[in-house]
Amino acid sequence: MPNNQHPSELRQDIVSKNWVVIASGRSKRPKSYEGLKAAVLEQPKEECPFCNFDKQQGVQVSLIHPLTSKDPYLDELKKEGAPLPTWKKEPYSIIDIQNKFPAFVKDVDFKEKLVGPYRVLPGYGYHEVIIPASHNKTYGQLPDERVKEIIDVFQSRYLALAKEPHIDYISIIHNHRPEAGASIAHPHSQLFAIPVIPKDIRNSLHGSRKYFEEHGKCPHCEIIEWERKEKTRVIFENENFIAVCPFTSVVAFEVRIYPKLHSPYFERIEENEKISLAKALKFSLNKIYQALNDPPFNFFIHTAPADEQNHDHYHWHIEILPKVTIWAGFELSTGIEISTVEPEQAAKLLRDAE
Repeated sequence: MPNNQHPSELRQDIVSKNWVVIASGRSKRPKSYEGLKAAVLEQPKEECPFCNFDKQQGVQVSLIHPLTSKDPYLDELKKEGAPLPTWKKEPYSIIDIQNKFPAFVKDVDFKEKLVGPYRVLPGYGYHEVIIPASHNKTYGQLPDERVKEIIDVFQSRYLALAKEPHIDYISIIHNHRPEAGASIAHPHSQLFAIPVIPKDIRNSLHGSRKYFEEHGKCPHCEIIEWERKEKTRVIFENENFIAVCPFTSVVAFEVRIYPKLHSPYFERIEENEKISLAKALKFSLNKIYQALNDPPFNFFIHTAPADEQNHDHYHWHIEILPKVTIWAGFELSTGIEISTVEPEQAAKLLRDAE
């Protein structure tokens, strides 16, 4: 581990083969992160587009979970004040809509062309927004059953869009605060269904397959087994999932959530596993909220593609990346990230946060 004689350490990821620098000697004391304060989007409910769908034109709803008048969650939402989120004047707990300003659309002619030496495809695909009803509560502050409901929608929309023509990959992401890319304060996630497999996924698939061929086992399963023995980087574990600060963290306080049993495909998650995942995700996000004073962050699901190929060597997971530093010249010129807090110490700070 880095120490006074060696203030940094290079660590290599066993899947990607990428190097990261753990340079705790460059950081302030880790406790200083408690004072980190990000920009806040001032957006009262009366001005929130996600709390006022009935006042908008052209909203296209893909999925909605209505609330009955007897549902106790309705009383919790009323405590947040008016307006109560409704669709066609009926309250709901979560809604999935097509993005008003989509990066990808389905109504295009899907034909490849060449522009000079470059291949070009139209921006075909789907871009949806998953919006829980609560305007004020982050995912880490919601009840377990509401986080599980978010995961239900992730799975349901994934399964529906994976059947659409030309869709090879579905990316599910969450941005929190402006520094992480959120332009609306109301907590929400996004789903992108696209006709190509992204570079990071291709590299991860390649590295996972190569490791499996060389060692006869899934690299992520080996990581999980080792982390459970070491324990120093584990922040949460239940019957089905484990959350760790990875040995090769690319940013300080990175957290990864893995299913403990080998599984390539997120969309095949079982009902009992979803409540376990909800608990792991809520716990991890709440610990980051407490330890780092509600910082900006991104999380996303890395899963095997929807391209009908065999990816049994892969192991799906969730990555949570707090925004506590910015890339500078070294990172941009080399592609090597510098993390200024040892994952072992980050895990302890997260575990101890209240």
